[in-house]
Amino acid sequence: MSDIATSLKTIALKPAAKAPRRTAKSGVGRLLAKAGLMPRVYLAAFAVVLALALAGPAIAPFDPNAQTLLARLRPPVGFDRAMATHLLGTDELGRDVLSRTLSGLQLTMLIALAGSFISLLVGVAFGVVAGYFRGRLGAFLIAIVDVQMAVPFTLIALLTIAMLGNSLAVLISVIGLSGWEVYARVVRAQVLSVSRQPFIEASRAAGASHARILFRHILPNVTSPIIVIWTMTFSALILLESSLSFLGLGVQPPTATLGSMVGAGRDYLATAPWVALAPSLMIMVVSLLVLLIGDWLRDALDVKLK
Repeated sequence: MSDIATSLKTIALKPAAKAPRRTAKSGVGRLLAKAGLMPRVYLAAFAVVLALALAGPAIAPFDPNAQTLLARLRPPVGFDRAMATHLLGTDELGRDVLSRTLSGLQLTMLIALAGSFISLLVGVAFGVVAGYFRGRLGAFLIAIVDVQMAVPFTLIALLTIAMLGNSLAVLISVIGLSGWEVYARVVRAQVLSVSRQPFIEASRAAGASHARILFRHILPNVTSPIIVIWTMTFSALILLESSLSFLGLGVQPPTATLGSMVGAGRDYLATAPWVALAPSLMIMVVSLLVLLIGDWLRDALDVKLK
């Protein structure tokens, strides 16, 4: 018995070993740590695009609105009649295409990003409330969604801009109201499905509040379709801005956006295709990168795949 008591005393006096500390990583850090080679390439390329959008006007070789009529419709470097100072050529007014593309990229990214996040927030809010609370409130919200889907959006845009003007804030708001009904319908269907799961019923039985259930249990399970829809609508919003510019409802000349540059270059596709080609390629690259990053985030954030 004395040996047992001595052993117990030794164990009690022995300092406990410290558990190894885990370095806490943020959500972004964990995603980047799990990312493969190609997702990192997509992220790096998109970071370059964002850097060009932020610093575009500062690094542009010319003033994007400066006109030189004697140098109009000059081709890019490497073609006949090209000028070494205009790498991507000039447009119908002698403005540098590279400078206007960099300037237009900044404004187009601002319009598309701001508009897509407005659409996301409005649509997700409608979908979550309609799917979780249901009843008369949910039916009323879905009726609003049906009205939005039934009325042609071009008519809404024309009416809104005619009443409020075509300033940048109004344009972003109008574009932000495009496509939110898609978010609302998809998110509502997902919330209806997730809210019937046993772990949601267990949370309610445990006394969890509606806010905790929504933000802790339901929203993480509907993140994947939200990201997929956002990546699909981002490029569509760029094209919508182009369409509004074509109708004279977008950003007004001489301010350049990628969409307005494509619209202005449509009359010169046979004689000077570079006027529309440079902004078109930029639109394609930005849209493709967003889609590829969205596919990676969809798989990385999907709780069902973990």
